[in-house]
Amino acid sequence: MGHDPERAFKGDLEAFEAIVDAVLEELPEWVVARLDNLIVVVEDDPPRDSPDLLGLYEGVSLLDRSGEYTGVMPDQITVFRFPHVSIAHDPGELAYEIRRTVLHEIGHYLGFTEQRLHELGWD
Repeated sequence: MGHDPERAFKGDLEAFEAIVDAVLEELPEWVVARLDNLIVVVEDDPPRDSPDLLGLYEGVSLLDRSGEYTGVMPDQITVFRFPHVSIAHDPGELAYEIRRTVLHEIGHYLGFTEQRLHELGWD
């Protein structure tokens, strides 16, 4: 099934996940070539202490990995559905914000600074 921002905007989890998947499928080859030991998940709500959080990267960025980085659990990017739906005014804005969040968190995984994320338009 293709991504459907209208259904995602109405709160449909599968449609929201499909938009996340579409962003991942459209990543530039230079990014895809660097993806290693990473999972991307969708959860409804962020942690209680960060209710407005749209996404979260947890792990060891590629920049910080050393030769000792073996046999570890995958790094994880979490995209939080309800905060995205609550800030979007329409389906197009929702798709844009999801894309922006996924790219931003992948930037953290790659070890990019906030300045580099801004230069790439991933902030």
